[in-house]
Amino acid sequence: MARKPFSCGNRIPATGRPSIVRRMKILVANAIPYTSETPHIRRAPSIKDTMIYDLCLAFADAGHDVTLFLCDLFRPLAPETHPFRVVWAPCRWPGLFKPNVLPWCPSIGPFAERERFDLVIASEVFQLNSLALVRRCRGKLLVWQELAKHNRLFHEIPSRIWYGVIARTFFSRVPVVARSAQARSFISRYCKNVLDTVIDHGVNLAKFEACGGKERYFIVCSQLIARKRIDRIIEKFHAFSQRHPDWELRIFGEGDREAELRAQVSALGEEGRIKFFGKVGHRVLKEQLAKASAMLVYTERDLNMVSIVESIACGTPVVTTGVPYTAAYIRANALGIVDDSWDENDLEEIAARNSVYVANCLAYRPTLSTARKAETFVDLARKNLDCPGKDNGFQEGSRDSRGQ
Repeated sequence: MARKPFSCGNRIPATGRPSIVRRMKILVANAIPYTSETPHIRRAPSIKDTMIYDLCLAFADAGHDVTLFLCDLFRPLAPETHPFRVVWAPCRWPGLFKPNVLPWCPSIGPFAERERFDLVIASEVFQLNSLALVRRCRGKLLVWQELAKHNRLFHEIPSRIWYGVIARTFFSRVPVVARSAQARSFISRYCKNVLDTVIDHGVNLAKFEACGGKERYFIVCSQLIARKRIDRIIEKFHAFSQRHPDWELRIFGEGDREAELRAQVSALGEEGRIKFFGKVGHRVLKEQLAKASAMLVYTERDLNMVSIVESIACGTPVVTTGVPYTAAYIRANALGIVDDSWDENDLEEIAARNSVYVANCLAYRPTLSTARKAETFVDLARKNLDCPGKDNGFQEGSRDSRGQ
């Protein structure tokens, strides 16, 4: 018997969905649901805690018929049921096309063409799967761009060729929606139809309850790997704790630097105040995040960190470097402190004026809703694509539509 090109996850019927006048059939093509540092994917217990899953859930809750397309190497350890369709597609030639960076799922083009979707949302211009969709889904495709610089794979050579030739040739008329101002600036150098609207990562606010009552601890939610620089967070907290011995630092996550970090804590004599909790379930993590006075980030290389968005949704301010793209709106809305070399003095500030920063986060929280992100996608599609409910009047601004 011939092997099926893909398989669908178990699907449960959606109930209690609000009826809408113009229901759309939507494909979200996001082969990589969560970050893997290596091509050897470590399968997770569930995909239900991922950002892309919550976005699809928001589409479904709005009454749309949504399908999530994923690489089957990320399939959870145990079968799951979902209120929308999840398609798991084989990844071909993983030795050449690394599945954690550039997965190739050849079934995506024929599948999208056969299903006749009203709206297709593809992740990234620099993806083989996105190129396949350009050929098959003309007039139906939006590309959601996160990268704001060239991919470092093979010294950036494939990325520069792709953006310089493939993007300019095949993506010239495809509407591109950036996930940050930085990503919009970058992709505008290569694609002509980059929309003015930016749609950053959202949060399912039903899952992340806001909490105004904070406790005397800071939290780290991160992989314990070199580029996250947890060692610097420990160093800065140690200096802070000399004046505030009743505060704690709680570290959630795992990684290859854990032994070194534990040794650092021991050498500082901070075992009573700096505690490691390992990798915990999402329910426990959300509870701890909501009660923390601030989340601490010292990353040297990252894009849009979902944990930062989740922290703000909980009403928990963030102390971070300027590396994550979310740093721009953290600074603009006083949702925490942004400084590439933040130290114990910044921890003093976030502790002393915690109620002000928390209030700012709570006020900003509604803008992070995945429901709002999904609604914006649909609005952009109806203005810029050939889909149900198309707005034949005003078109969303882009370089083409502004005549530039």
